[in-house]
Amino acid sequence: MLDSGQVSSVELTQAYLERIEAVEAQVRSFITLTPEQALRQAEAADRMLATGEAFPLTGIPMQIKDVMCTAGVRTTCASRMLEDYVPVYNATAVDRLFSQGAVMLGKGNMDEFAMGSSCENSAFHPTFNPWDLGRVPGGSSGGAGASVASGEAVYALGSDTGGSVRQPASLCGVVGLKPSYGTVSRYGLVAFASSLDQIGPVGRSVADCALVLEAIAGHDPRDATSLPLPEANYASGIDRGVEGLRLGVPSEYFVEGIEDGVRRAVEQAIATLESLGASVREVSLPSTKYALACYYIIAPSECSANLARYDGVKYGYSDQQADDMWGAMEQTRRHGFGPEVTRRIMLGTFALSAGYYDAYYLKAQQARTLIRQDFATVFQSVDALVTPTSPVVAFPVGDKTGDPLQMYLIDVCTLPVNIAGLPALSVPCGFSDGLPVGMQLIGPHLSEPTLLQIGHAYEQATEWHKRFPEL
Repeated sequence: MLDSGQVSSVELTQAYLERIEAVEAQVRSFITLTPEQALRQAEAADRMLATGEAFPLTGIPMQIKDVMCTAGVRTTCASRMLEDYVPVYNATAVDRLFSQGAVMLGKGNMDEFAMGSSCENSAFHPTFNPWDLGRVPGGSSGGAGASVASGEAVYALGSDTGGSVRQPASLCGVVGLKPSYGTVSRYGLVAFASSLDQIGPVGRSVADCALVLEAIAGHDPRDATSLPLPEANYASGIDRGVEGLRLGVPSEYFVEGIEDGVRRAVEQAIATLESLGASVREVSLPSTKYALACYYIIAPSECSANLARYDGVKYGYSDQQADDMWGAMEQTRRHGFGPEVTRRIMLGTFALSAGYYDAYYLKAQQARTLIRQDFATVFQSVDALVTPTSPVVAFPVGDKTGDPLQMYLIDVCTLPVNIAGLPALSVPCGFSDGLPVGMQLIGPHLSEPTLLQIGHAYEQATEWHKRFPEL
């Protein structure tokens, strides 16, 4: 419609701002709204469209998770520690979207510093699932999942450290892609766990996610972990179908505790892929049983190191009601960090401390190697793996906040992917008790084109991605 002139970017942006005004009080998917900037960007996009210099994302309104730096717009990480922090530069992924003429509606709510699975750990307010406002949208990119599902944004940019793009996509009935580690620059992404973090898109369709990945992927000299990849056209080959592809179903992912409705929906999705021409076989990833423990040593350890910079001296919140520097730092951290962030800093500091480093952190890195080797072995015989994204559907707000272990178990199907640095895609595959279920596709390193191809083929054969929550 933009290309043909049926609608202008300004009109489209205005329509989304009106939708936000209508439903945001119920969903609460934003931390900061930027309507004036959005309309300025829409006007610039209309000029690009008029001169024929448009890109696929030109003039399209979207949301950015509030963990990515945006010049002149506060970036809080949903934390009191950064409540008033306004960066002077954009994250590379944000810059690349802006260079295509994308329109930012605002910054998305999240679990504080991306630590959480429910979007209840935000220092400002929780986000609610558009399918049932009494339930969580998933996390930590809960604002991303909820905004796309509720029609408040065409797509959103999230970050995924242990499932934080895929899990909210699953619980909100939309598509979420976690790219291979190093595919998208982490420059300007406020760090949680540097060896696990990766930026990825949330969209209404696989094709949308492919277009966003095309825009944000590529080498960045400002990120030492960024891969020197050739320019990729992720959207061009997604309609090739699944005929002849070999899919593996790892038995370890259909664990005790998976809800019956989730199991049935994913098994039906696997049968659909088989009917489309893929061959399916059961496989085993025996080291998966170590993944949860491995992740909750490595991620808090890296978090402990990364969040040490918040000392009340250089930037962010500072509590000066103390007698000396050490007291001020202690007070700053006590009042600036929420309980979940504090918990993970303490876990990580303990794991890295003298006398425990070898027993915990070093052992977790050894387990990480085993998990990577399992994936490498299984990908010699299959092209991709099919699993549930989440073992459960969206759960009631407040249901798991008193039991951190139960909350951590929600990520059991997603975090092995981050440990191994692999790509994974979550696609809607059905409903259980009226709530969305997601199917996860996992591939070898840099196999995003294959995952998008499989996801698109499944999407075209089903109607799940066309369902909208009623608000």
